[in-house]
Amino acid sequence: MAAAVAGEEEVTNRQVILKRYVTGCPTVEDMEVVTGTLRLAVPPGSPAVLVKNLYLSCDPYMRTRMTKHAVPSFVPDYVPGKVLDNCGVSKVVLSGHPDFKPGDLLWGVTGWEEYTLIPNPVFCHMINHREFPLSYYTGVLGLTAYAGLFEVAKAKKGEHVFVSAAAGAVGQIVGQLAKLTGCYVVGSAGSDHKVNLLKAKFGFDDAFNYKKELDLNAALKRCFPHGIDVYFENVGGAMLDAVLDNMRHRGRVAVCGQVSQYNLERPDSVDLFRLVGKHIRMEGFLVSEYAGEYRRRFEEEMARYLTEGKVVCVEDVAEGIEAAPAALVGLFAGRNVGKQVVVVARE
Repeated sequence: MAAAVAGEEEVTNRQVILKRYVTGCPTVEDMEVVTGTLRLAVPPGSPAVLVKNLYLSCDPYMRTRMTKHAVPSFVPDYVPGKVLDNCGVSKVVLSGHPDFKPGDLLWGVTGWEEYTLIPNPVFCHMINHREFPLSYYTGVLGLTAYAGLFEVAKAKKGEHVFVSAAAGAVGQIVGQLAKLTGCYVVGSAGSDHKVNLLKAKFGFDDAFNYKKELDLNAALKRCFPHGIDVYFENVGGAMLDAVLDNMRHRGRVAVCGQVSQYNLERPDSVDLFRLVGKHIRMEGFLVSEYAGEYRRRFEEEMARYLTEGKVVCVEDVAEGIEAAPAALVGLFAGRNVGKQVVVVARE
């Protein structure tokens, strides 16, 4: 174990805080980058770790935490005046935890700031594959796509799989894993460039620009004349409504997110009675449910795919902690291509 207390050295610590609760689409003015100081120390006898943050993940679900909810969600709301947090890659500076030592590279929940004191790093994990870019642990070497496709949706060879927001961080990996399984895969995205990326780089069988489709139901019937077995849900609203009309008997919907709904004061209504007649199973999931040994097995399998060139990923990189608010806001305008990452420091 590393020494739990260091000297009185202080460092500047730039942080992204929430200025106010958000209604509608978030703006960069809803956040602020402030500069404070931090003493490089951890409390004696505690399991805390002090980390230097290297890469931060931008994820659409963060928008849901920017609104005050009367009924608590699966993660707490952000608090105005306090630093945001999300998953990221960090380097241990000081540690009071027996499993981590200075110099170790971790990925897990950390602050949107240059340095974070994590009181109890139960949601932090060692990085085992340093041969890949560390930023990969915010996306392709994360677990969401794999768990949702195989553990929740139970995708099998020969099935027809549809992925919405398919050029994003999770969607691009879902499609490639489905293709490796032997599925027929179609994705939707919000630009012709992203559609071309899905087919030319990620190997989707087909894809369409949902912004150019006047009738989503007709677009899905064109791509899936015999129906959809598995839908990896990232969007919600009109897309989910159209998909349910095109699902096959005993189809499965893995609900990862519903980005079209996050900025609405009143979410769109979708008729779920269609689940009954076709015996469709629709299930939400949290990636935290698949920690432990399952995570380790997944990481080794994905590392092999990356090494063999069977899976590729595209990242959209924003440089510097000051770029984080605009990077997050950009997700809701579709400005990112691939996984949105913020580089705080390159070690």
